[in-house]
Amino acid sequence: MTITRLFYLALFVVCLSLLGFGLYLEHAQGIEPCPLCAFQRMCYIAITIIALASAIHNPNCWMRYIYSGFTLVASLIGVGVAGRQVWLQHLPPELVPECGPGLEYMMEVFPFADAMKMILSGSGECAEVHWTFLSFSIAEWSLLCFSLIVIFTLLVTFVIKRK
Repeated sequence: MTITRLFYLALFVVCLSLLGFGLYLEHAQGIEPCPLCAFQRMCYIAITIIALASAIHNPNCWMRYIYSGFTLVASLIGVGVAGRQVWLQHLPPELVPECGPGLEYMMEVFPFADAMKMILSGSGECAEVHWTFLSFSIAEWSLLCFSLIVIFTLLVTFVIKRK
């Protein structure tokens, strides 16, 4: 088994586990995802699909750069969204924006560009911390996970020699 296939198989399992844990928090613990959390979830879904396709395909030469590029794009978007949520969570209470409408409502009522702008700007509900582990919020753990995905993807693609 090549390093690339092993990496993408592990990445698939890790992202699937993170998504499963997110669904557990939502459905078993009653923690509703805010719009920024929903976007992070979409990034994890994209990475999961890319990782599965790459693990099955086991790309050689230039195709491994294509899969890595897609993985990096989804991961960097995740870093940006999670970073924005972490920033909102660390704002003083008087600077936290007011809560806005829900994700579904924004996508149905507003034009796509306007909805994206409102979602990515975040709202008061995105600044709330409902769950922590080792004193880190979900957004902080997500930022760490996306950052590690970026680092390991770069390592596997450009540093570690294929065998």
